[in-house]
Amino acid sequence: TAVVQIVWEAIAELPNDERKKPIYVITTDTLVENPVVSGWVSQSLLKMREKAEENDLPIYPKHLKPALEDTFWVNLIGKGYPAPRPKFRWCTERLKIRPVDNFIRNVVGTNGEAIVVLGTRKAESSVRAHRIEKFEQLSRRENLSKHMSIESAYVYAPISDWNNDDVWLYLMQVKNPWGHPNKDLLTMY
Repeated sequence: TAVVQIVWEAIAELPNDERKKPIYVITTDTLVENPVVSGWVSQSLLKMREKAEENDLPIYPKHLKPALEDTFWVNLIGKGYPAPRPKFRWCTERLKIRPVDNFIRNVVGTNGEAIVVLGTRKAESSVRAHRIEKFEQLSRRENLSKHMSIESAYVYAPISDWNNDDVWLYLMQVKNPWGHPNKDLLTMY
């Protein structure tokens, strides 16, 4: 949400004739989400779509879902996979990563390239910090790293150095531009 707000505000400051490229805000519904979280996300995307249209912003929210054969229940019950655990996390790849990667590949196929803006942060974990730092070292341009698996896709992580307090301070102090209450998000967490 913080990253989307930052991008939204930056695009809103551009004159209309400079808003040429589509910006897709994607989230993946694993189909086993907490219903409260799922409802919040759906409402936020709906308001985002309406406000983007109203303000002539090229922002297009997309609610992605895994392919049927990759869904949690098909794999758990239908294919007999054991429940996910730290050393066998089959669900993350199938439920989150594949739908996102497929979407990005489609965008690259249509537009020739894509920049993926992520809210990933070093403060999330030592593993995440190591991965971010590794990609920063490999980057060819300042703040823009090569996507690890998609050709012609790049990654920009504008809040990678923020800690949890930075994220929540921002969200509580900067009004959500599409009108969805960030306090509700804080309450869920």
